[in-house]
Amino acid sequence: MALLAGFIAAILVYLVVRVIIRRRAEKIKNNKQGIDALFTIPLIISAAFLSFAHGSNDVANAIGPLAAIYEAVRGGDIVLKASIPLWVMLVGSLGIMTGLALYGPKLIRTVGTEITELDKARAFCVAMAASITVIIASQLGLPVSTTHIAVGGIFGVGFLREYLNTNYNQKVGKIRRHMRIEEKKDEATIDAFIAEFDTASVAEKKLFLQELKQKARAEEISWWERRRVKKAYKAKLVERSMLLKIIAAWIFTVPIAAFLSAALFFMLRGIFLP
Repeated sequence: MALLAGFIAAILVYLVVRVIIRRRAEKIKNNKQGIDALFTIPLIISAAFLSFAHGSNDVANAIGPLAAIYEAVRGGDIVLKASIPLWVMLVGSLGIMTGLALYGPKLIRTVGTEITELDKARAFCVAMAASITVIIASQLGLPVSTTHIAVGGIFGVGFLREYLNTNYNQKVGKIRRHMRIEEKKDEATIDAFIAEFDTASVAEKKLFLQELKQKARAEEISWWERRRVKKAYKAKLVERSMLLKIIAAWIFTVPIAAFLSAALFFMLRGIFLP
């Protein structure tokens, strides 16, 4: 029933959104900024979707031990399934709201601006991918970190941007070398052609690159020169220091939490048990 209802809702939303996008497409410019403007509402919806996923998993992780303890104290025995009263869920909601108000802004700045540059379309992809991943994990009963999953999505978008940008810069470099060496063009003519190439459609770019590949002369350059050219064209769109910090956090936080938990339990056991 859930799959059927979701499928029907998806068809209805598709029909409505298709009309809206067609109308808006007639008013916006055919460039990156125009396309980005289409993702305002989808980004808001995906952010709400990610918040829902966050509550279904991370908050459940936090109040799980509390619910189990409450059920054990109330029933006097350990059970396989514990009922979750409303006040326990309210405690989790209050905790996540308080944490977001106190420490959330710093983490929002880190995730939103310090890893890689995010526009509306990229942020939508990150939020939607993280939401789907977390909800699937929640359905399977797997406790996961929504924050780590979202950060993984950001790195995925950032590294893909690096690859696409580097690949595009290498193609532009081949065009420049071909026009400079083969066709003996001056820099002004080359710059004008590159500007025209940037605004061309994907199909036109593909045709020109195929023609360029057929006409290009084999260039004999050393390994060191190829390395320097490749390094010059590679765009660093992901902050490497932040990547190392987050990997270190992923590696060390779980063992540290395990050690602290065991230490606290050992101290309490020594205090309360004879």
